[in-house]
Amino acid sequence: MQPVPFGYDRAITVFSPDGRLFQVEYAREAVKRGTTSIGIKCKDGVAFIVDKRITSKLIEPISIEKIFQIDEHIGAATSGLVADARVLIERARVEAQVNRITYNMPISVEILAKRICDFKQLYTQHGGVRPFGTALIVGGVNGDSCRLFETDPSGALIEYKATAIGAGRATVLETFENKYKEDMTLDEIIELSIKALYEATEGKLNIEGIEMAVIDAKTKKFRKLEDEEIKKYAEKALAKAG
Repeated sequence: MQPVPFGYDRAITVFSPDGRLFQVEYAREAVKRGTTSIGIKCKDGVAFIVDKRITSKLIEPISIEKIFQIDEHIGAATSGLVADARVLIERARVEAQVNRITYNMPISVEILAKRICDFKQLYTQHGGVRPFGTALIVGGVNGDSCRLFETDPSGALIEYKATAIGAGRATVLETFENKYKEDMTLDEIIELSIKALYEATEGKLNIEGIEMAVIDAKTKKFRKLEDEEIKKYAEKALAKAG
């Protein structure tokens, strides 16, 4: 890595002479070091799958949370600094409830993702603050359509059919590029995601460390899967992978 020009990676996020924001780049590095989180959609709904990376048998797996419910029809998966992610999740929940109170209707996934990104972008241009060291995959169901967005520490967002953030992003995206199909069922995209996560962890995936949630297109309700459900999906997917 080339030396950073003096002063351009200090507490204030300012442009370097070659147009780079080093604080934002450092925040992206924090995301890259995080656990692998996956968001994927199909005609039947949206699924989130996360490797919680349990580093000790003394840790209670339930205490590590990487997938959050924002509203009845919207969820989010995180990677990077979890403490930063929780602040953004709380902000997103407030935005969702304000929309319900103001307009008497649920907020759309796209509007919510944009508001989160607007909030994140503010932290890239003010002194005395730093960018959020976390990325979010925000997904949900709007009417008859399923939407999925990835948000960046800079405040940028892109809509995806399937995406990943964290340490295993490149491997997961390569798997999706080769095997993802738009006509897949919810069960099929879950199995594909587990296979991709298995490959991203180089075969070291711990089933007990998988967190998973779905939003069914019919019910439009966010639901976290129980351990037994996750185990069944994982065993089936890994049996095929083996």
